[in-house]
Amino acid sequence: MSLETWLAFLLACWIISLSPGAGAIASMSSGLNYGFARGYWTALGLQGGLLIQIAVVAAGVGAVLAASEFAFNLIKWFGVGYLLYLALRQWQAPAVPVDTDIKPRPVGKPLNLMLRGFLINASNPKAVVFVLAVLPQFLDLSRPMLGQYAIMAATMVVVDLIVMAGYTGLAARVLRLLRSPRQQKLLNRAFAGLFAGAAGLLAMVTRASA
Repeated sequence: MSLETWLAFLLACWIISLSPGAGAIASMSSGLNYGFARGYWTALGLQGGLLIQIAVVAAGVGAVLAASEFAFNLIKWFGVGYLLYLALRQWQAPAVPVDTDIKPRPVGKPLNLMLRGFLINASNPKAVVFVLAVLPQFLDLSRPMLGQYAIMAATMVVVDLIVMAGYTGLAARVLRLLRSPRQQKLLNRAFAGLFAGAAGLLAMVTRASA
């Protein structure tokens, strides 16, 4: 992969990562609920899902997914169900007074937060098909594929970690301004609505439009 090709791919990665989606919503939700240090585990989980998507494409399974309506729908509806589950959990999240000087935030379990992020990315078949459409455009077919996929995977992960750090950190700072249970309740329900909206958008995706 030439430097010019990599720079073009790097720009594409920034555009893709900055686009609001379920991953950004999950990162902000974790930042709000747990602060940056804990909430960032969700972003790490998102990268696990992203690497799975790239591996699927590199192995050629992405083409099968794009061609199989059953496989596409199976993953899609799992993703819809999981996003609705997150919406319900966010809606039911307790609202307690925030005292930033004594006990700023509850402690989230890193493995649970990573699994949450992983499932959000791994259960989005549209993302796999999207990766399948984008990555081959930057491949040099005269050179070994494995090394090029490794470079692209590393680039995508680093860029997304930076972007998700921004989303998580911004949300974590916003929480410091919210001190009343009413404010927290409204915020929890706003994020529940965002998760439900993401589920609705995913439900409308068809294999042909992916």
